[in-house]
Amino acid sequence: MKNNLQIFLLLTVASLLIFSSCGPKKTTIHYADLKNPKREFRGAWLHTIGQGQYRNMTSAQMQQYFVDVLDKFQEVGINAVIFQVRPQADAFYKSDLEPWSRYLTGVQGKAPDSGFDPLTFLVNECHKRNMELHAWMNPYRVTSAEGQALAPSHIYNRYPERFVKYGTQTYFDPGIPENREFICQVVKDIIARYDVDAIHMDDYFYPYPIAGKSFPDDASFARYAPEQGFANNQRSDWRRNNVNVLIQEIKQTIMRNKPWVRFGISPFGIYRNKKSDATGSDTNGLQNYDDLYADIKLWVEKDWIDYNIPQVYWEIGHKAADYNTLVEWWAKNNFYKHLYIGQDVKRTMDAQTPSGNTQLADKFIKARSYPQVDGNCFWSGYVLLDNYKGVYGELVNNYHRYPALIPAYLHLHDKAPKDIKKIREEYTETNHMLVWDRNGNPADPVKAQYYVVYRFAKGEAKNTGNARNIVAITRDTRVVLPYEGGKNKYEYVVTSVDRFHNESKGKSKKVTL
Repeated sequence: MKNNLQIFLLLTVASLLIFSSCGPKKTTIHYADLKNPKREFRGAWLHTIGQGQYRNMTSAQMQQYFVDVLDKFQEVGINAVIFQVRPQADAFYKSDLEPWSRYLTGVQGKAPDSGFDPLTFLVNECHKRNMELHAWMNPYRVTSAEGQALAPSHIYNRYPERFVKYGTQTYFDPGIPENREFICQVVKDIIARYDVDAIHMDDYFYPYPIAGKSFPDDASFARYAPEQGFANNQRSDWRRNNVNVLIQEIKQTIMRNKPWVRFGISPFGIYRNKKSDATGSDTNGLQNYDDLYADIKLWVEKDWIDYNIPQVYWEIGHKAADYNTLVEWWAKNNFYKHLYIGQDVKRTMDAQTPSGNTQLADKFIKARSYPQVDGNCFWSGYVLLDNYKGVYGELVNNYHRYPALIPAYLHLHDKAPKDIKKIREEYTETNHMLVWDRNGNPADPVKAQYYVVYRFAKGEAKNTGNARNIVAITRDTRVVLPYEGGKNKYEYVVTSVDRFHNESKGKSKKVTL
């Protein structure tokens, strides 16, 4: 890498040391157009745990399946795919730390045919479509049911004392420091070898409580809590601290190695209920802080994560956890950071308004009405692809009618890349093209990674803040222009966008089509 990038890395790592002392700062840009925002995170989750289709596919079939999925996502306006690469301490990628996933080939430790690496393929195909790939990993889960055989190479077989069984499932014990170190090694391995855009974790930290059963961490609590300053009556605080330390160490691992890679969490939709905390939401349900020992509010405030996607999966009007109540609460408690709303596609399309419509429109309007909310993420991507009750068409024709850029991560880097060079027209035997040159090495994250192409009719104001004017978002340095008879005059503007989604002012070219 160039010297300026090395300096950038050092400065960014140094900034991590002062994150907790920084006051609130607006880090995203929100546009007032509620119907067609130019900046909006539009994500979709693709889970692999419990999914049986992959193990029945050859590598060639899987590649074609992924191509079809991503083509559909691109059509429906998705700009970030959150793919579960580590469902239960196994991998949908080649790893020397953990075995191949049972959900990939049917047998944990069995490699796919032909040396196929799904993560490499997905990263490349997402980036071809200018979509992000977020590597989704579960930190603690090892098995999800009785009788699941572990591969001989699995870390459990080397250090069984570092694991516990709770109900029918096996977990890393979050209280053991070596387990945190190992999880950070897994994160470092992924970001070192794959060009992922983010590391992502969902709501599974300490497991969801089983009625009448306490989590079996007596041994680790007795071993580590006293030396860490926790008394016998502070086990809940100790557990929260275990997760806090993991989150902070993962963020530090990312910052030391690839600070342009983001770290995001998708917590359960309720932080705390008012009956537990006067500052909590007016809800009545399971709580991140008290039941899962996940202090997501602290992580956002301290900049230990880069984005937050609470799973606000309930309906508008739900008695225990109303969608509107929760969106408002998260918006008021996001500390000026990136906040996206996790949307349950099926529940949204099943729920009805008093007029008999689905709640999709009302949920979009609610989320977009808060300047603190910068997008949505859809659970699950498979339901979205199935066009459940017409949701696919609703997004294409209405809520994602125009493309959107992911909001810029200004807390990581806030300077726009250099403009393109030498914008010009070129002709081939079949095409009239607008062409330009890169300005900087794309391996440098602060240089242009992709380009936004706008078109304006003769005499029209050049408003690049309006998504309706975008005709292409591309990683290529050319676009094919339409033929309109040779009489219509337009001005095209091409901007550069870096890895953090900062956009340059752009260069223009007048053309006749």
